[in-house]
Amino acid sequence: MIAVQQTIHVGGEWRAALSGATREIIDPADATAFAVVAEGGVQDADDAVAAARAAFDDGAWPRTPVAERAALLRRVSALLERDRERIAALESRDAGKTMEEGRVDVDCVRDAFLYFADLVANEDGGRVVDAGSDEIRSVVVYEPVGVCGLITPWNYPLLQASWKIAPALAAGNTFVIKPSEITPLTTVVLIELLLEAGLPLGAANIVTGPGGTVGARLAEHPDVDLVSFTGGTTSGTKVARAAADSVKKVALELGGKNPNVVFADACATPEGFDTAVDQALNAAFIHSGQVCSAGSRLIVEESLSERFVAELARRAALIRLGRGTDEGVECGPLVSAAQLARTEEYVASALGEGAVLRAGGEKPAAPGYFYRPTVLDRCHRRMRVVREEIFGPVLTVETFRTEREAVTLANDTEYGLAGAVWSSDEDRARRVAARLRHGTVWINDFHPYLPQAEWGGFGKSGIGRELGPSGLAEYREAKHIYQNLAPRPVRWFAGETQKEQA
Repeated sequence: MIAVQQTIHVGGEWRAALSGATREIIDPADATAFAVVAEGGVQDADDAVAAARAAFDDGAWPRTPVAERAALLRRVSALLERDRERIAALESRDAGKTMEEGRVDVDCVRDAFLYFADLVANEDGGRVVDAGSDEIRSVVVYEPVGVCGLITPWNYPLLQASWKIAPALAAGNTFVIKPSEITPLTTVVLIELLLEAGLPLGAANIVTGPGGTVGARLAEHPDVDLVSFTGGTTSGTKVARAAADSVKKVALELGGKNPNVVFADACATPEGFDTAVDQALNAAFIHSGQVCSAGSRLIVEESLSERFVAELARRAALIRLGRGTDEGVECGPLVSAAQLARTEEYVASALGEGAVLRAGGEKPAAPGYFYRPTVLDRCHRRMRVVREEIFGPVLTVETFRTEREAVTLANDTEYGLAGAVWSSDEDRARRVAARLRHGTVWINDFHPYLPQAEWGGFGKSGIGRELGPSGLAEYREAKHIYQNLAPRPVRWFAGETQKEQA
């Protein structure tokens, strides 16, 4: 029997759900339960918000000097480095990703904490505004928003938590986080590390539980000043509607359907061809395609298409599937039975609409939620598989003849998170990148990001930005302080006689 973990942390206390409800956490590699966590509800969320509210209104953290806040974030980064292997293994088992992917995630989380520590530590006392008079001192200062409700997805539970927690704490906020009910375990560990680093009790609170109850309550709660959500568009719009009644700040990162545009000139040499194919594999199949920025739409120049797709399919068929912690595994399982069924349905739909299967398209004969990396050729924009986000290892192939057609195809989506262009012609690459309506555009690369550069999308990919200076600004309010150094009567309402005297 698996012991129940106390995964709800409220005001400095680890506890079970008030209802006593629990949830099994499933290992997607073999479809068996390996942990049991608390299944919180509305009252647990209310208690957590009350603790965060008290910690913000009366506690130490919002009034902690910036240098001390930065020092704490650096201590957290050191603890992440210390526990790298343990956390990577837990992330691998919980989310199904490979150990190498888990290690990269921990390193990126460490870097995020270091970046926001440095960002706030190097700031000055505000932005001085020239009022046009030596008698006026005017400055804009940036203060914490208050209590933050943070809702994170199942695909990158630790990474997405850090993108919200690090800037929220750097700015001086308190928070309640609700990780995905499917993959909550590394977020629980991160809260433990925050406490070990010395974060005052009540500043960090976590409630594990469903989005429909705990997440919905955080979005609508009148004592939550900001809600930051990463996940699907349907859930994100519900969050925005719930938040509207209390007119709180909202930040949404809602995924994408991301184009990877390959011009023939990028593959004019054997090295260029090999690199573009290799990167197309990485773009589509990292973490079994369960990435909001996955390059799931290959848009390749028609003259190159047959040779490119043949090699892509050949290599996709060689990708080694297995448990993420096993040696030599290159791709893990999908996160759940539901996600596997969703992927199978999309592939069946595409084949029914005329797509040509070039690789994959099946579940291997093994336990767990595995699905072979799949390449679907001869796709077009009317297909569901091309228009809708799948979150599975499925790559669609479209072709173009002209640069203008390539841009039109790449932008023909209601999303706008990320995209890439491959070309040996620098002018063409920059020209196409400038015309792509996506929040991140890579030229001759795919997937890297920098904590100092903003991340977010156009259109239905969301509202606001994470990372970079804008990622910190999401968790702040701007306040203008105007000081008159030589106050005197205005006489605006002094009466006619006094105005004449004045």
